[in-house]
Amino acid sequence: MSIKIANISKFYKKVKALENISFEVKPGELFGLIGPDGAGKTTLFRILTTLLIPNEGIASVVGFDVVKDYKSIRNSVGYMPGRFSLYQDLTVEENLDFFATIFGTTVEENYDLIKDIYVQIEPFKNRRAGKLSGGMKQKLALCCALIHKPKVLFLDEPTTGVDPVSRKEFWEMLKRLQQKDITILVSTPYMDEAALCDRIALIQDGKILEIDTPKAIVKHYPKPIYNVSANNMYLLINCLNEFESNHSVYPFGEFVHYTDSRSDFNPTELETYLESKNLLNIKIEKTVATIEDTFMELAK
Repeated sequence: MSIKIANISKFYKKVKALENISFEVKPGELFGLIGPDGAGKTTLFRILTTLLIPNEGIASVVGFDVVKDYKSIRNSVGYMPGRFSLYQDLTVEENLDFFATIFGTTVEENYDLIKDIYVQIEPFKNRRAGKLSGGMKQKLALCCALIHKPKVLFLDEPTTGVDPVSRKEFWEMLKRLQQKDITILVSTPYMDEAALCDRIALIQDGKILEIDTPKAIVKHYPKPIYNVSANNMYLLINCLNEFESNHSVYPFGEFVHYTDSRSDFNPTELETYLESKNLLNIKIEKTVATIEDTFMELAK
């Protein structure tokens, strides 16, 4: 296994950032750690990249223990933290040369690994990193994390704050990198990105809720789910929450996702109830559960 995590826990005084985390990542796998801010994703990444020591449990990356063999791990992995951390006063080219030098290599030696990414920022190679757009900063950070040809790549919320086009391009780059036998562990709060991973772990409050392929996790959703809409979203949510047999109610884009606690639920009954609350243009349609729906159910 490229990454092995067994019963890892991390405490900050009385706060449990991670509690009894265990999972494995296979060689060449694109594995996603999915959860909201504060779920424990960054803490786990810092442990795996030897920046933090766990209070309990053991973990290894490419066979090296995260505590005993920290020097070997640092030479074997690439890490792209959530916050842009390159030298903003250095140019694109200077940043890349600097990180290559640190790892005892050159840009030319591993250029084939970053070529597809670097060609997109090469026209700006003389621009200071701090003056780049969000998407360009993201591509430069990925190049710097790859320049020493790591065996495992850690990407902590790499697309947060980036425009949708750059997000799409970034995930296309990850798929190409995966074909070069690089194991990738990526964290994200975006549920739509979870579907792009081979396997995912849903994490909340420092605990793993479920681990499986995205398709398998969605299949586990236990109840029929409905898109409900009306002329007044705020009133609609309040009314659905007051409906005595509701199981779950939460906004989902232009709709409210609703599940009922009964096995013999009749949508017509709900429509009649909503009409009695003076709501108009009511629509109730059965829909397919998503990873976000599954996460909301598991996190209840």
